Amino acid sequence: MVERSDPPRYVSDSAGAPPLPPPGGYRGARRALLGQVPLAASTPTLPVVAGAGRETERGDSWSPSTAPRAARRSPLGWIALSAVVAFALVCVILLAVGNADAFFGATMLVLQLVVLGLVIAALATRAGRTLGAAALTVALVLNVGTLGALSAVRVAATGSYAGHKTDKQKLWEAYPGIKDKDPQRFLSQQSLEKLQSLADETMSDVRAQLTAKYGFTWVTVSDAQDRPERNGYGGESMLVRYGSPVWATTQPVTGYDHKLEVMQTIESVIEEHGWRGMIAFNDPASGVDPSVIPKMYGGATPETQVDWEWFSDEDPDPGWFYATMTDLANDKTGAYRASREQTAKRTGEPLEGLQLAVVGRYMLSEKKTDDFTQALKKYP
Repeated sequence: MVERSDPPRYVSDSAGAPPLPPPGGYRGARRALLGQVPLAASTPTLPVVAGAGRETERGDSWSPSTAPRAARRSPLGWIALSAVVAFALVCVILLAVGNADAFFGATMLVLQLVVLGLVIAALATRAGRTLGAAALTVALVLNVGTLGALSAVRVAATGSYAGHKTDKQKLWEAYPGIKDKDPQRFLSQQSLEKLQSLADETMSDVRAQLTAKYGFTWVTVSDAQDRPERNGYGGESMLVRYGSPVWATTQPVTGYDHKLEVMQTIESVIEEHGWRGMIAFNDPASGVDPSVIPKMYGGATPETQVDWEWFSDEDPDPGWFYATMTDLANDKTGAYRASREQTAKRTGEPLEGLQLAVVGRYMLSEKKTDDFTQALKKYP
């Protein structure tokens, strides 16, 4: 009996093998393959060939929607930036000419709002956001608020309101004297130079007498200074306020009797130089309102006060002589000491002791007498 066996498997020929696929593959095989393999893996990236409608290596056509787009700037961004720069230039010009009032007029405020609207519109668009941010930066630095405030400060410091004043206002702004004060008074009183000389002589003698009697030593707290007086019409007069050097003892002056004796010694010396008898502002008997004395001098009576202030003048001449004392032994709260420590740290003056100073108001220098007289001829 012949045994049947399975047909032998082919080894090297095509017997029993499935037929080869037709040229170009089976219909629909590509769609099936794409359904099984991820799209990113099945379609490798090929270089883009320039030119619409041209065939790529795979036969796919190129379209403008698939090509990368160059970054574009929105016209609105350029408009906003240009408007901000132009507006800033206008503000800078107004600042340069000193026209402070223009910053706060309705026209400038409306223009500022229009510029702000353009900046906001540019920021709201993606293409104009970069230029809009640049415009916003400029607008935050150079605008009606910042430059207007700077212009107002400048005008206040220099008094340069000339662009908005009448000829009459400009004339009186240059008035050499003081409003409502007879200019002949300044010509007849002692000059600035004479007051300076009197102050130096008086304080020199006072310091010498106090040093001889009490052993005081002295330091200069501040140098002499003078500054123009305002004339009452918005300008500066030819007169000055004079302040002599301020001298201070390096030793404290304590005890009611001792302080009273020192003040009386000062009074006796200045009277020899033509000054009148001194008035104690810190004493209720001087006529000062008793309710303010404790607040000003640290106590209701001289015996309990931290500060003493005595004063003299040389009426009718304008010089004023001041002698002040600070006695921290009477400071019960420590407030005066804290204040004096801050002052001493700033000026280098002693914490307590005696200080001497001379002040003159509305002083006319001998060097300006002729100019003062000549300038008065312009005024009725």
